[in-house]
Amino acid sequence: MSNLKGDFFGGLTAAIIALPLALAFGVASGAGAVAGLYGAIVLGFFASLFGGTSSQISGPTGPMTVVMASTITVFHNDLKAVMCVVFLSGVFQILFGVLKIGKFVRYIPYPVISGFMSGIGIIIIILQINPFIGVDSQSSVIGTISHLSDTFSSINYKALFLSTFTLIIMLGTPKKIANVVPPALLALTTMTILSIVFNFDIKTIGEIPTSLPSFSFPSFDFSNGKDIIMLAITLALLGTIDTLLTSLVADSITKTKHNSNKELIGQGIGNTLVSLVGGIPGAGATMRTVINVKSGGRTKLSGIIHAIVLLLIVLFLAPIASKIPLAVLAGILMKVGLDILDYKFLKVARFAPKNDMIVMVIVFLLTVFVDLIMAVGVGITLASLLIVYRISKEANLKISLEKNIENKDVNQENSKIRVLDINGAFFFGSASFFEEEINKLLDTEKLIINCTNVPFMDISAIFTLEELILKLKDLGIDICLVLRKRHINKIEALDKTNIFKDVNIYEKLQEALDKE
Repeated sequence: MSNLKGDFFGGLTAAIIALPLALAFGVASGAGAVAGLYGAIVLGFFASLFGGTSSQISGPTGPMTVVMASTITVFHNDLKAVMCVVFLSGVFQILFGVLKIGKFVRYIPYPVISGFMSGIGIIIIILQINPFIGVDSQSSVIGTISHLSDTFSSINYKALFLSTFTLIIMLGTPKKIANVVPPALLALTTMTILSIVFNFDIKTIGEIPTSLPSFSFPSFDFSNGKDIIMLAITLALLGTIDTLLTSLVADSITKTKHNSNKELIGQGIGNTLVSLVGGIPGAGATMRTVINVKSGGRTKLSGIIHAIVLLLIVLFLAPIASKIPLAVLAGILMKVGLDILDYKFLKVARFAPKNDMIVMVIVFLLTVFVDLIMAVGVGITLASLLIVYRISKEANLKISLEKNIENKDVNQENSKIRVLDINGAFFFGSASFFEEEINKLLDTEKLIINCTNVPFMDISAIFTLEELILKLKDLGIDICLVLRKRHINKIEALDKTNIFKDVNIYEKLQEALDKE
């Protein structure tokens, strides 16, 4: 309780920031503004209570909202199926935490994260075009783009006026004012008051219940099982990435270290409970977390206070919130989309390595136009293949004559003992290159393969050596190996066909040269 004051003001400030965003994400998802609020309240409370990042604020986020909107489109008018997706996503996150796979998120290549986050930002911006100008929303990026001509012929100029000035406030509020009143809250209140005073005929949020949500346990429909599970995995993976990246940001500001697996369990508990009240799922929210920390929040109490403040707003200020124009929320979300774009990578894009740019662009295009989970999967796979190719090309194979034996007058043409030095990782990526080089050495009587400079050897390399031994035996060429002790142990454990038992194996090259 030593930081009670800081946690109180951190949680209060985070709630003020979270209010317009929760409303906006709820509307953008298609579940309604109140679903956004319920998601922020329930997830914000339980993720803070059970999570592993003390200062983190959780709630609906842009990436999670995009997937939720897709889920609602897939299961149109089937709320139970939608909430089943949310429930299972939470269960998967709990499993991720229990299985301790949170640490692996840090190994996702940066170009994949960059392309994915920029793609999410563009999706949010495109999907807000219609509400921004007062036209009914489309459910997809392609649908929005394909109907642009019809959309712009039906502009509601009052809505456009409100959304434009909302975006101006979001972008142009002086820092001195922004430090006192968050731009999102300033835009929300001023533009809503303006709309009410001038009685603008535009669409608003509509009625928000002023009572606690009713509980309903989601049911699994086996006829839609495949779609439910795939969307749940997508939400879980996305929530995991989103959350743990925010946890790293919180660590860097507070100079602390989060528990990634505990954080995933907390997020999973929160999202499973969100499904019981019909809310939209979420994750650790970077902007709200940073605001919380800068306002003094340091412990789990700040996240709990943030959730309680939002609950009080629902119970006592819902009639006022119901009058908020959708165009104002669209303006706020436009700014959110712009903030998600990865300007850090974009600034250095023309100087970035070609392979990284290829990965980033492919992930970006797949995210925007195809599928989020496919984008991440393809991105990680492509980045991994490019890394393997790069490492394989850097593997150095040096062919030399018999060496370190004095008074030997040999030359390249007449030498009957060759030494092949392998430098670098010897694995599936470099095994085929190694095999090609061996074919150049078939004019010798003895071959010494020196692997003492190999830091890593996988099963593909061992199997390649097996095939090589058999091939050289058929050609009447003797072979011996020089290996590190741990590689010898690995080979002995895998040598079920006893191929290596007939091969002389040494730990030092000089021993092989002396005895061969």
